[in-house]
Amino acid sequence: MSQALYVGVDLGGTAIKVGLCNADGQLLRIYEGPTQTDRGTEAILNNIAAYVRELVPPDTDEWNEVQGVGIGIAGFLDIPNGIIDFSPNLPFRKVPVKEIMQEKLGKAVKINNDANVAALGEAWGGAGRCVADCVCYTLGTGVGGGIIVGGRLIEGFSGMAGELGHMAVVPDLEAIQCGCSQMGCLETVSSATGIIRMARDAVERGDRTSLAYVEELTAKDVFDAAKDGDEVAQRIVSRAAFYLGKSMAAVAIVVNPQRFIIGGGVSKAGEFLFSQVREAFVKLTPERARNGVDIVAAELGNNAGVVGAAGLFLRA
Repeated sequence: MSQALYVGVDLGGTAIKVGLCNADGQLLRIYEGPTQTDRGTEAILNNIAAYVRELVPPDTDEWNEVQGVGIGIAGFLDIPNGIIDFSPNLPFRKVPVKEIMQEKLGKAVKINNDANVAALGEAWGGAGRCVADCVCYTLGTGVGGGIIVGGRLIEGFSGMAGELGHMAVVPDLEAIQCGCSQMGCLETVSSATGIIRMARDAVERGDRTSLAYVEELTAKDVFDAAKDGDEVAQRIVSRAAFYLGKSMAAVAIVVNPQRFIIGGGVSKAGEFLFSQVREAFVKLTPERARNGVDIVAAELGNNAGVVGAAGLFLRA
């Protein structure tokens, strides 16, 4: 019996990952190949087309069942028109990706921000499955996010909805400038970059910490030191967790989600981080907005992007 199928593309600066999903958000199989950014825009788009055909060979019954191809891309996008205005990791400037890829593949195409599609993937086929209202955070080099309300991805009129890393949550006297030029963004304290910066600042101040003996600091080093009882590392983790919980408190009274989902490399710290985030959230959120709300880890890992991109045809 035939079934509707959807292809998702996670377009990264190094690799292109493509996945095939069914209408329930189940990832059936995956294929990955190099992006080859040095070869230019046309080569990258040709690679996407080639990898999609490798995943689902044309002129097959399965290809005929593909309803569309969704593409997740980091950068500034004109989502309704399917245009990449600018991408920091790709040689794309004002490229009409939707139009070009529809011509190459002969299938309907949608594009969206990479953080949005990762959030949609978790909501559709991961930790948010069967939850209509959820908010996803991705804690990595920066802080990405996505908001799902009524099972649908919220984009906003200019595509900026869900840019959770750029909520100004740090008070002025403690705030530093974010890469977006604002002061006190969540990204400056709760991303891997922010955690490493706070650790380096502590070492430079001469604080007594085992982190002073680590040559190439990572966020994992900070969490490991905190778990081992290093007081400086514990303060850094507590600060990152507090402002993450504070941002959730603000989101909770605007969106009132049932679930917050945390993914990305920093989330691998597990309950040591999550318990402190929950504590801050409960402390700062009105009772009606926090009752029944849970804060959980993402489930799909690096596959969230391809699942969410495929889901653009059903959930966006």
